[in-house]
Amino acid sequence: MATAPWNHDHQLVLIGLQGKKIPTENLPSSNLVFLVDVSGSMQGPERIGLVKASMKMLVDQLRQQDKVSIVVYAGAAGLVLPATNGLDKTKIKDAIDRLEAGGSTAGGEGIRLAYKTAKESLVKGGNNRVILCTDGDFNVGESSDDAMERLIEEERKSGVFLTVLGYGMGNYKDNKMQKLADKGNGNHAYIDGISEAKKVLVNEFGGTLFTIAKDVKLQVEFNPAKVQGYRLIGYENRMLAKEDFNDDKKDAGELGSGHTVTALYEVIPVGVESDFLNSIDSLKYQSNQLAPLSKSSQTNEILTVKFRYKAPDGDASKLMVHPVNDDQKTIGKTSENFRFAIAVAEFGMLLRNSSYKSGASYNNVLRLAEKAKEADAEGYRSEFIQLVKVAQKLSNEKQELAVEDTEEEKW
Repeated sequence: MATAPWNHDHQLVLIGLQGKKIPTENLPSSNLVFLVDVSGSMQGPERIGLVKASMKMLVDQLRQQDKVSIVVYAGAAGLVLPATNGLDKTKIKDAIDRLEAGGSTAGGEGIRLAYKTAKESLVKGGNNRVILCTDGDFNVGESSDDAMERLIEEERKSGVFLTVLGYGMGNYKDNKMQKLADKGNGNHAYIDGISEAKKVLVNEFGGTLFTIAKDVKLQVEFNPAKVQGYRLIGYENRMLAKEDFNDDKKDAGELGSGHTVTALYEVIPVGVESDFLNSIDSLKYQSNQLAPLSKSSQTNEILTVKFRYKAPDGDASKLMVHPVNDDQKTIGKTSENFRFAIAVAEFGMLLRNSSYKSGASYNNVLRLAEKAKEADAEGYRSEFIQLVKVAQKLSNEKQELAVEDTEEEKW
């Protein structure tokens, strides 16, 4: 916990979840089916060319106990490579090299064939997964979101997980990719270049392809004696109704080996006057008198985190509960990870022109991020800083243009 840099009357609470890191040699055997979109929209080096380069990177990580198949789809779907041992890398890469793009996109047919292929080579207790590589521009057959979601939901019952890798710009269907991954007990990553492919498929190999927990849910209860208002920053498309937390039939997210999840809450402490808190009318048919606070609310606890998850092959969830004391720090005394997460959140609010941004600024984002990049072996944090500088430059240019337009209107 620390003071929010964009509003010093508010506090920030970071909740971090770290998935167990399993060494590659100890990961279960894999049965992977690449499902590759080779339709006309995938033409070009930044699409089918990048897909092929990405696939080869992943093939280099495979072991003797792993096997790979390749299914393609355009106007129709077809099996390019039947299940092949992970050590037969030359054969697999030769099949990848022969992939070419052209034609319309029959996504539903391709997904059916990919799951059928995966089930034919199913590894009991292993990692059975379809890896979909596409721009999401389905236009033949089951192309609506609802139809594709129902198809994926039906297929996931077989125990085959789904990883969705997105490519290309312009016609890229991010919302469709996210939905397919959610419904398929899987994950979604956008690959914009070879460095991102290396990050997702090599550096984060275990996290991307090996699920250690499914239907992962977090629920946070704030102590009303200390907190009068709160909001979750981001994750709008991940919100669950409070009653869904205990419902094991309700689908939720998956967690891979070594994966981290970060949730950031902005909190308004009791006693702080705030324009963000809306008043409501008194209730007519119920007592408006507040019930006395329980003894548990009069402790130093500010919140309790509840965490629920299932084993990858399980149907019943397990519960973990973690109370958190009101232990506020100054920004300077927090971890690099905390400060970098705050910088990313503040940057997101600026990009979206959030009504909660208060005193947020690009300069403050850069100050926070630049002081939190020592642990940056792969250069991801430095890349983020460059992205912020580009956004700041574009924002300044936009403001200058607006000033010029105003001056012309005066004339």
